[in-house]
Amino acid sequence: MAPLSTRTRLRRSAALLAAGMLLPLPVLAGCGLTGDEADEGAITPPDINALPREKVADKGTLRWAVDALPATLNTFQADADAATRRVAAAALPALFTLDDHGRPRRDPDYLASAEVVQRAPRQVVVYKLNPRAAWNDGKALSAADFQAQWQALRGRDSGYWTARNAGYDRIDRVEPGADAHEVKVTFARPYADWAALFTPLYPKSVMGDANAFNDSARNELKVSAGPFRVGPRDNGQGTLTLVRDPKWWGDRAKLDQLVLRAVPREERAAALAAGRLDLADVRTADADRITAANTPRRKKGEKRAAPPAGPLRGLSVRRSLEPAYTQLALNGSTGALADERVRRAVARALDRKTLAESVLRPLGLPVAPQGSHLFMAGQQGYEDNSDAIGGTDPKTAGQLLADAGWRERGPARGTDGKRAAAAPPVRMKDGKRLTLRFVLPEGSGAEPLRSVGDRIARQLDAVGIHTEITKVADAGYFKDHIAAGTYDLALYSWPATAYPSTDARPVFAKPQPAADGSLLVEQNYTRVGTDQIDQLFEQASTELDTEVSRDLVGRADARIWAAAGSIPLYQRPELVAARSTVVNAGAFGLATPRYQDLGFRR
Repeated sequence: MAPLSTRTRLRRSAALLAAGMLLPLPVLAGCGLTGDEADEGAITPPDINALPREKVADKGTLRWAVDALPATLNTFQADADAATRRVAAAALPALFTLDDHGRPRRDPDYLASAEVVQRAPRQVVVYKLNPRAAWNDGKALSAADFQAQWQALRGRDSGYWTARNAGYDRIDRVEPGADAHEVKVTFARPYADWAALFTPLYPKSVMGDANAFNDSARNELKVSAGPFRVGPRDNGQGTLTLVRDPKWWGDRAKLDQLVLRAVPREERAAALAAGRLDLADVRTADADRITAANTPRRKKGEKRAAPPAGPLRGLSVRRSLEPAYTQLALNGSTGALADERVRRAVARALDRKTLAESVLRPLGLPVAPQGSHLFMAGQQGYEDNSDAIGGTDPKTAGQLLADAGWRERGPARGTDGKRAAAAPPVRMKDGKRLTLRFVLPEGSGAEPLRSVGDRIARQLDAVGIHTEITKVADAGYFKDHIAAGTYDLALYSWPATAYPSTDARPVFAKPQPAADGSLLVEQNYTRVGTDQIDQLFEQASTELDTEVSRDLVGRADARIWAAAGSIPLYQRPELVAARSTVVNAGAFGLATPRYQDLGFRR
């Protein structure tokens, strides 16, 4: 395979953890102005210990675990991470947020309205800002902020070190509307995902100057406009403090402070027990320990169960499903998997329901294989398109392998020449056994993922696809193997998004050869794509009729299934440990947190 081009942007690679986990993307949420409100597929609701604001204490400091302090406070830079986006969500304008079903909703704290007022000859969108919306330096949000962000992100000024310009590159001009609180955006090309733009919105003081964009906004946000502002950072203690902003015009933040504390996942249970954390995503094993420690146990002969005891007492585990799915990735660039028939054989050999059950049922979460690459169950547009490749069928898998020239040569035998106990078949072609390198992370937090990998290996063995599992260091799992293409099979996750025609396009785009001989893969690390998929994404991104655009995305998903480069397995479990007194926080599921409501029970 040609070397990976240096021009290929790994704009989400920092978020892919060694455990096959992808942290949330920036909320590029749209308006949901049309469409049926009915659920599409079963949804697992958020589990956040919800409480009305009047019952939440008007004080307190909430300590929330992050994997690392933000590398930058500018979400549009390549090294922006989950902590970057958490800060932005608490301190900067988000024109649209997501509800429990992942549906985009206008945030009235910032927008009075937003709509497409003209479709031809050019698309025109008018935003009417909340007249009270202002930066904490006293300046009102205005068209000047929108214009500066467009000019910084449209990709024409190389002085701005931007990680993405999708959508901004389709805008022709941004200008004031009928009054100081109105913004008019005219597009050069139709853009279905227009509402994904300007979230988060940065002030002109950041976006209007390349030095401020590249350097100043990495370490501080002097001007913000949210329920919190950025406070002190202590690298020695691994903390970044967000402070209630008294200049915020919306519902007053219930917390005095929100402290983001960098704590490795394997240390979080101990940090919770020691009182150093109040809220943290935790590993499955730690969730089980916390649940057990807080479950009253009745001894024989006792009328009442004894109260929980121990250092983990007073904690609870909140459970939902993340807006992300775990997939089996098949590298289609070289070797046996370059043949679509072999990739399809892998897909038909898998029992996805059994794999989903092994992960989700022990956690008490709904069990269902993931049916879409582009939507989560419960989102508008979700449809199970896995029929495009077919269900579990070992016989068909064997036929596909035979058609590809991989003939069965009988069962494998042990070193003593005797038939192996499990008697798996062996597939040979040109004197070579069909063997795929299966790369998995070796860290303690990836144990559930490795268990899934072992199950997959056994299912493939049953049809004669031999796997060699290679365990690699967590730190290099993504960069050195997934992104570099040095694998045949791998497990990792991708997130859901409110606008897949924009955000998912680079994940499934057909790789293109570059002039220097490299391969431009964008984010398509399976290296599998087709012209038809690309065309459907392009059509969906320019279609302003929401229902038609969604149908085009669904057709693209069916073709992605048929290409068999990515096999979705299950929606990722979300396990969050919290102090029992913490309210309106936990496993948010598809929803955007409402930071001003986070706090403690009165």
